[in-house]
Parts: sequence; C-alpha cells; structure tokens
Amino acid sequence: MTMFSSRNWREYPHRYRREASKFVKSGKTYYPKRLIDPETGDTERETVVLPDTGKIMTYTVIRIAPPQWGDISPYALAIVELTDGTKIFGQLTDCNVEEVKIGMEVRLEFRRIQSEGPHGVLSYGHKFVPKWY
Repeated sequence: MTMFSSRNWREYPHRYRREASKFVKSGKTYYPKRLIDPETGDTERETVVLPDTGKIMTYTVIRIAPPQWGDISPYALAIVELTDGTKIFGQLTDCNVEEVKIGMEVRLEFRRIQSEGPHGVLSYGHKFVPKWY
C-alpha cells in the first residue's frame, strides 16, 4: 500500500494553501492545480485560492475501513461544492455520520490524515467539518 510521505506533502505547498488553477478560456477551476485544462487544452491560467466553505453534493459512509483508518470508522467521504462552484472530494470529520445530509454546509480545514510508518510521521491534508461545529 502506498502511503504519503512528509517530503511529498512539502513539495506540494499549494495543497496547504488551497491553491487551484483557474483557466482563462473555460473559466473552470481545478484542484489540485493542473497545467492544462482537460476540456480545452488551454495552458493560460491563474492561481486562485479556494474558499473554505461549501455544501455536500453527495457522500458515502465507510463502515468497514482499511486497517490504517479502522480506528475512526464509521466515517463519511463527500464531494463538496465550494461557494465558488469548485467541487472537491474529502473526508468529513467531527460529526455523527448518521446526521450527514446532502446540502449540509461544511468548512474546509487542514487536519491530520494519518501517521506513517513505525516512526509515526504525520501526514496532513484537508477534511470537511460541519459549518456549525
């Protein structure tokens, strides 16, 4: 199984800052950043910072988790449409999975994803938290 390495995450600082690519021709925003718009082939883009709030479009609940996440199951994964229209995927946290609903307002936060290897190197990334939390 592939695990994240702390070096890998340091090499992608745009993930820490919620930076995305917005393409000139289509006006579409992609996260993580892309060099080429997959729909138009456009390479002219600007870097934008994604908003940190949005609504759940769809979700699923993981009740039998892989070993590295077994201690947190059940947990929910969701596709969230941010307030600027960008859609991103991530884990929901700090909520009862039975209370998750489509349309629920969430906030994007930077959180610990997992510990890696015998030395417990921590990997960080984005998770969604209910807006009322």
